[in-house]
Amino acid sequence: MDGHGYDLLVKDALIFLFAAGVVVPVFRYLRLPAVVGFMLAGVALGPYALGSLTHVQPLLEYVSVSDPEAAAPFAELGILFLLFLLGLEFSFEKLWSLRRAVFGAGGLQSALSAAAIGAVVYFAGLPAEAAIICGLALALSSTAIVMQILIEQKRASRPVGRAALSVLLFQDILVAPILIFVGFMSVGENANVSAALLEAAVKGFLAIALIMLIGRFALRPMFRLAAMMGGRDFLMALTLLTVVGAATITATAGLSLALGAFLAGLLLGETEFKHQTEVDLEPFKGLLLGVFFMTVGMALDLPSLVTRPGLILGGLVALLFVKFLIVFAACRLFAGDRLLALEAAFLLAPAGEFAFVVIAAAGSAGVLDADVSGMLAAVAGLSMLLIPVLGRVGAFAVSRLATREPSGALDADFSELKGHVIIAGFGRVGQAVAHILDTEEADIVALERSVVRLAKERKDGWQVFLGDAARPEILRSAGADGARLFVVTVDDVAAAEAMVRSFRTLRPDVPIVARARDHEHAARLREAGANHVIPDAIESGLQMAGRALAEFGYDAETVRSRLASERDEQYSVALGGA
Repeated sequence: MDGHGYDLLVKDALIFLFAAGVVVPVFRYLRLPAVVGFMLAGVALGPYALGSLTHVQPLLEYVSVSDPEAAAPFAELGILFLLFLLGLEFSFEKLWSLRRAVFGAGGLQSALSAAAIGAVVYFAGLPAEAAIICGLALALSSTAIVMQILIEQKRASRPVGRAALSVLLFQDILVAPILIFVGFMSVGENANVSAALLEAAVKGFLAIALIMLIGRFALRPMFRLAAMMGGRDFLMALTLLTVVGAATITATAGLSLALGAFLAGLLLGETEFKHQTEVDLEPFKGLLLGVFFMTVGMALDLPSLVTRPGLILGGLVALLFVKFLIVFAACRLFAGDRLLALEAAFLLAPAGEFAFVVIAAAGSAGVLDADVSGMLAAVAGLSMLLIPVLGRVGAFAVSRLATREPSGALDADFSELKGHVIIAGFGRVGQAVAHILDTEEADIVALERSVVRLAKERKDGWQVFLGDAARPEILRSAGADGARLFVVTVDDVAAAEAMVRSFRTLRPDVPIVARARDHEHAARLREAGANHVIPDAIESGLQMAGRALAEFGYDAETVRSRLASERDEQYSVALGGA
């Protein structure tokens, strides 16, 4: 590397670190999301803003990024780690439960969006080839930004997060066919597109099969060896090898890098090293993703926006409107209720990072001229900049609609969901249970009989539905057939007993944890089929006794020992006769 190139690399690295360590925290202080902060920093420090003024004031060269392409490899790593960590939070069982949404909602959204956008561009005057490329480029959404927003809000494993991920996963699968199609459009009529697509499908299948084989038979032994021999240093090296290696395998087969990283996360999530890996990678993921978001801001073509604002803003509005309607329809049909579909539509309506890849490939192939490429890039960049804002608008709209229209019945079908927890009653006790389970990424379906409480908790993002958990049809809709645990938190004696009996009739094999008012209520719940009963009176008395002992000067260890002994005795008395 020559001295000048090295100086540029160091200078650009300092600017990226300055943005991450100083500029973005200032935006966060102003209550802007980190994603928006990084993108705005990219716009300001990029080649189309301060970077374009270096010929007027040479000193600006030291505070602007002259070559954003130099950051591309680091930005790509950020996306890989995001998808890898997302894969860690899922499982093959969860992924299989999303198959209908992946191929149904994802397939319908991608096809209709590409066709609709292509048709609009064609009737606006572009040739058919260019119109098809525009449709394919803008049909896909931003995996990096959408999933990062949902992860920050701790909603990636909630219904809207699963729906968004389903659509985005299908879009990732389309990467190879779209790039092949773009390449063949510049070759001519004699090219055998179908043969190339078939070859790509075979390569993709073999790549995924290879990753699965390595993950199933080699990953756990390798991590155990690294843990025994070298501790965290070797584990970090092996984790990086797993992420980059899986991404390289899928990229070699023509699939996206992100898909390989996601599969690697799924496989490692099945091992005992899942939580340690999450902790080790979290800081690196945030910084590298910040670099990616800055490169998105730098790609925003400000000169095109200034010279043709009407055309670009009109294209932006048309893109958001068309994709919003299509995403809403696709998610409503295949992924969930209309409130979920509405919020997903706001998140997925903008374009994604893949648009820049398609635009660049089409420009190199001569299918798109420079003016059209610049306008497309400006529309895509502006739409991505709006994703955090649109996400908040969607969440607000859903909360208002949920408040106005609490459903009179269970308005979503979870009958195919597996491994989740059903909570009957979502008052203070139910919410406390849900908060703790949510930190462990458990899927939760809550049933509540109060319309007022339902509206409030839905507004806060919980998956709560109006329904009586004593009714078998409601329990089936909540996914009783696949539930891992049933928790009853209502304090109504008769209602709680009826709920336990109904669920036990449907699922004799699933544990039931129930809240009881007193000893007598606890005995009745045990008789109805509850495995574990927690009497309010006992726990309240123990907590008060513990506070009293502490006030008398007993140390914490003695208090815990006395309470444990008394708890065992009280529960033996309360539940022994049941």
